[in-house]
Amino acid sequence: MTKLNIVAASVMMAVTGSALAVPAVSDYDEATAAYQDAYVEGLFNLDSGNQDQTSYNLDLFLDYEQVFSSSDLDTTINFDGEASRDRGPDAGNEDKSYYLAEGLVSADKYFAPDRNLNFYYGKAEVGLKKGQEDPRTQVTIGLGYGRVVNVTPMARAIRIIEALRLRGSLTGDPSDAVYQEVAVVIDKEAEYSTRYGQEDYEQYWIADIENALKGSGMVAGGGDLGAGAILKAYDVLDRETIQTRKKGWEVRAGVGVLFTNYDGENGKPLLEAIAEYHYPIGNSTQFSNVASVGATLDDGDNSYFFENDMSLTYELTDLIDWRNGWTFTHLETDADGFEDITTHTISSGFYYYLTNQLNLGLTATLVDLEDNVNYSINGLRNDGWERNLNLSIRYRLK
Repeated sequence: MTKLNIVAASVMMAVTGSALAVPAVSDYDEATAAYQDAYVEGLFNLDSGNQDQTSYNLDLFLDYEQVFSSSDLDTTINFDGEASRDRGPDAGNEDKSYYLAEGLVSADKYFAPDRNLNFYYGKAEVGLKKGQEDPRTQVTIGLGYGRVVNVTPMARAIRIIEALRLRGSLTGDPSDAVYQEVAVVIDKEAEYSTRYGQEDYEQYWIADIENALKGSGMVAGGGDLGAGAILKAYDVLDRETIQTRKKGWEVRAGVGVLFTNYDGENGKPLLEAIAEYHYPIGNSTQFSNVASVGATLDDGDNSYFFENDMSLTYELTDLIDWRNGWTFTHLETDADGFEDITTHTISSGFYYYLTNQLNLGLTATLVDLEDNVNYSINGLRNDGWERNLNLSIRYRLK
């Protein structure tokens, strides 16, 4: 082997070894965590000329999720809202508005988290919809098995260490234990905020991240990281957006009571079963699938519901995400005057982050509605695939 080949092989081994030394996002196993995702997204379309009147369509969406996790208890608060206002192009088309808001609070209590993944759960839900007689309120209790863990802190730790290595602040790749230690500190942001106050906690939080990195022995010069590296680490944490990453699976089944429903019916028993699976594919891709089936029992007018929501998100760069999704829903009812409804919604979009909180999205969507009735539901007709290309603005509240 020539000297040139030896040098080339050594370089390749060094590069390969460095790449393999970076742990996978899914290696993070800390069950104690707290995080929140909150977004508001808007889409607007305005058409004028060559039509009877100016037409417009405004859609607003709000998504909020707060999760508190410990070794034996997971608590989730979730809120989804949507509102729209539109007017058609034909003379006489009137301004129309619509809104839907749904909230949920749930708790999963593990029997013996150190020995198994069995848990029992309870949740309460409420929904409001324009034009309906009553709100929708229900309570459910049940049993489940499995666990979904938030691994976003490891993704953020990998991003920080990568940035510091690129700028020469770290001379090599730390051990997996150091990655874990940095991720645990990142995960405790809410704890630092509570202990030191919202105005001052970041200096203590960043200092402990630095201490974890100093313990690796990889800090250039063997001392502190230095002001430049500290600012870079803070810049990654504060300005770079990383979508929530999860791993694991769980199944659950429960019984409950539908106290009130939109149509005025009340006091109906219900059944539900839910299965979800989340897996980070490498350190840049997140796959998730949630399937749920439910039934409301109503003296012969029973209704059945099935939904499968699948998504795949790939981080093209630190500033661009590519998101893909497919949602399938089917509603079947025995009540007279209603038809079974099946919908497919397929979407693919690119989101560019202007800042940590603000991004622009360009999304293509295909929607198919089948209900054997030739009319429109909320502007969506059932005579074939609806095709849309939307430019949206999305703001991250939390």
